[in-house]
Amino acid sequence: MKRFYYILALVGALFISGTLQAQEEQGGANTQQRRSPRATRGEREVKKDSNLPELTVRAQEMNERMTQEIGNAPWMRVIYRQIDLTKEQNAPLYYPVRPMNGQMNLFSVIFQLLSENKIKAYEYLDGYEQFDEAHQVNFKELLDRFYILYEEVPAKNGGEPMFVINESDVPSEDVRSYYIKEAWYFDQNNSVFDVKTLAICPILTSNGDMGETTMPMFWLPYENIRPYINTAYIMTSNINNAMTFTMDDYFRRRMFDGEIIKTQNLMNRPLQAYCPTPDSLKREQDRIEGQLVAFEKSLWLQPDTAQVVDAKADKKARKASVRGNSGASAEKAPKASKEKTVKTKAPKAERSAPVKSVRRRR
Repeated sequence: MKRFYYILALVGALFISGTLQAQEEQGGANTQQRRSPRATRGEREVKKDSNLPELTVRAQEMNERMTQEIGNAPWMRVIYRQIDLTKEQNAPLYYPVRPMNGQMNLFSVIFQLLSENKIKAYEYLDGYEQFDEAHQVNFKELLDRFYILYEEVPAKNGGEPMFVINESDVPSEDVRSYYIKEAWYFDQNNSVFDVKTLAICPILTSNGDMGETTMPMFWLPYENIRPYINTAYIMTSNINNAMTFTMDDYFRRRMFDGEIIKTQNLMNRPLQAYCPTPDSLKREQDRIEGQLVAFEKSLWLQPDTAQVVDAKADKKARKASVRGNSGASAEKAPKASKEKTVKTKAPKAERSAPVKSVRRRR
């Protein structure tokens, strides 16, 4: 009998221990479930630290609507310009050099987009740029090519490795100019003469034993970065500090000052190839700008200049004749008044004889 009670007590102890273990496992699972939202919340907080938001479907659709189609344009001219950020008019793209109070310059935005793999960069080919997969630039090779310090973090689960780069190592201060590729075209469907920014290329300036050298880094299609710079506000005036314009507005409104360095031609020659002196280069730039203005004016009906000149000459002659006649009459008027200053009395009326009434008398 004692053995039976011993076995029963042993079975009860095993049952109680199993129940407690199940409760502990269930409690651990509940604790893990409670902790999982904290982990996701922490991941969201890390994502919020990025100043560049993720693109929404609405932003992508808006970018597609704003894309200008120039494939069917009957007239188009591709022009390359260089934007010097040391000029005051182009300074909004350069300052602040380091991210400050949530504000970043253009290259800091581009570099962050590349590091987060949100956009792709393409090889710099002078006049023969192609934006396809075969000419994409690897971000790690880009860092090694331009001697940018980084720390590579191995990826988990076979993903792409991450690169940790300090803000002080980002060469945003050394990018002092950009190449801009733009297309001037005539849209016959809407009867509009417009310009479209096709791509931009940051130029890195470095100081070495050979002095100051410039190196074009890579090409970026403008339509790929437009959704991100469309929300990046910049200060465009030292007098009015209200940041009412974005970087996209700065390019679309053509608020920058860029000098022409090349036009697309069969021989792929830049302006400096046939303009050896600064004066000849300036004259060639002005000539190209004048051609664009002249083509836009030729699209619309202009009045005949000879007829306009003749009409203006006739109008001036009429005004001169009117002024001459008025002056002559004004000179004659005082003389006539002087001659008529003699006062004369009006003659009195003579008394007439009385007239008899012919009224019939009764």
